[in-house]
Amino acid sequence: MPHRCPWYLGYFLINPLRRLVQSPVKLLQPYVKAGFRVLEPGPGMGYFTLELARLAGPTGKVHVVDIEPRMLSALGRRARSAGCENRIDLRLARENALGVGDLAGEIDFVLAFAVVHELGNVAGFFTEAANAMKPGARLLLAEPTGHVSDVLFAQECAAAEAAGLVVVERPDIWRSHAVVFAKA
Repeated sequence: MPHRCPWYLGYFLINPLRRLVQSPVKLLQPYVKAGFRVLEPGPGMGYFTLELARLAGPTGKVHVVDIEPRMLSALGRRARSAGCENRIDLRLARENALGVGDLAGEIDFVLAFAVVHELGNVAGFFTEAANAMKPGARLLLAEPTGHVSDVLFAQECAAAEAAGLVVVERPDIWRSHAVVFAKA
């Protein structure tokens, strides 16, 4: 079983000082437009989620999936405070699956930020994500260099490619391995 980030570290991850080195606006703006449907597995307490909801706008939707109910609860409270709870669909994941079959072919963008290394079924994740994506949709995979080796990141990328995704960009993200895939 892979290591999972404990729920209480979610408070550390939403620290506003993080914006100095990983700005959600700068990171997400190139990929998310008004009206987009977004999938964010492992959102924690929503460091990126609220910005995803703002960028997707009132006609968009952010589907978040987490295995930890306390993370989803905190994210729900933060979304209500930010006034964007209607744009966010909170979902509790199953142990080895996202459970997003109802989103097949509907997702414009997937953000997998510092989460894939925590999953028990990496190949299954990329298959589910690819099935949810529209043709041409993008998936941003970013993993922390402190937790994920070059070899492990290469294995994750190979699993994404095996699911039918192709590399289109390698963005520079602070202390992260990062790649953007597209669905052919």
